[in-house]
Amino acid sequence: MATDEPTIIPVTGSAAEGSYDVVVGRGLLGRLPEILGERVRRVLVIHPRALRATGDTVRAELADAGFTAVTAEIPDAEEGKHIQVAAFCWQVLGQNDFTRSDAVVTVGGGAVTDLGGFVAATWLRGVRVVHLPTSLLAMVDAAVGGKTGINTAEGKNLVGAFHPPVAVLADLDALATLPKNELVTGLAEVVKCGFIADPAILDIIEQDTAAATDGTSPVLRDLVERAIRVKADIVSEDLREAGRREYLNYGHTLGHAIELAERYSWRHGAAVSVGLVFAAELSRMVGRLGDADADRHRTILESLGLPVTYRRDRWASLLDGMRRDKKSRGDLLRFVVLDGIGRPGMLEVPDTSLLFAAYQEIAS
Repeated sequence: MATDEPTIIPVTGSAAEGSYDVVVGRGLLGRLPEILGERVRRVLVIHPRALRATGDTVRAELADAGFTAVTAEIPDAEEGKHIQVAAFCWQVLGQNDFTRSDAVVTVGGGAVTDLGGFVAATWLRGVRVVHLPTSLLAMVDAAVGGKTGINTAEGKNLVGAFHPPVAVLADLDALATLPKNELVTGLAEVVKCGFIADPAILDIIEQDTAAATDGTSPVLRDLVERAIRVKADIVSEDLREAGRREYLNYGHTLGHAIELAERYSWRHGAAVSVGLVFAAELSRMVGRLGDADADRHRTILESLGLPVTYRRDRWASLLDGMRRDKKSRGDLLRFVVLDGIGRPGMLEVPDTSLLFAAYQEIAS
């Protein structure tokens, strides 16, 4: 297929949950009116402050297509994922008489798709939502799968709902202007997909790291599509994280704890990068992952310029953060580990001394 043609990646679901497509390509905004459909009259465009111009462009395009479109500007990054921000969006919906046949469109990174999806899931117990992710992280992870959520003082994404979008438009043009650091941190989720399901991702990055971090390269497009296919395949089988979907949290248990310890000043991908190395060390310590495969985590992530260590003096706060992880069952901590590349599994850890020992391998 020519690289300028869109790629359609389906996410299948039950009759109750519905199915949708992730469209990967360039210049995709023109598809939005058709996706929303004739029943939708009003559209709320939720965007962060940093993307005000983009949000206004989307609103104008929708208005030209005959929709009554309004915008809700929210704080940037994780500052937007709070109940007060959701309440502001609900206020805008109420003041503009949005009904169940109307829709929400999110424009932005993962924090915006999480918050906007949650707003759509809770307004009148659920209205349609279309995601227009503008970051690599959002394209390969947050926008796909129907997970929505907001943060509380106690942890990340502890309040949320499963609410699949009606479509995701992953416009690769957004990556061409994405700051290099944002692009690189998003690659942590791509690397994760390589380790849990598609080892070719790892080979591609190792063969040409420069192309993998070039927002305009066909190599990066291949990586994006591969990562989305991994998530689409898993989510299609397990929407509500009752089984296999937990594997997508590889590296996230420690990663989320780092984000909490840093008061969300760390980028999600950077925290997950450290979490991946930790999970690999844990897998090695319990005899489930060989030395070469464990070491490969550190080598690939370092080659991309991602962090692979964290502060030695933060262990107590990190352990407390991990106890609040959604995979935990009572007092039992549960981690996604590897039995080999492309072979994820679960590990229940009754003794935190094992976790402490694994942490020493990444502590600095």
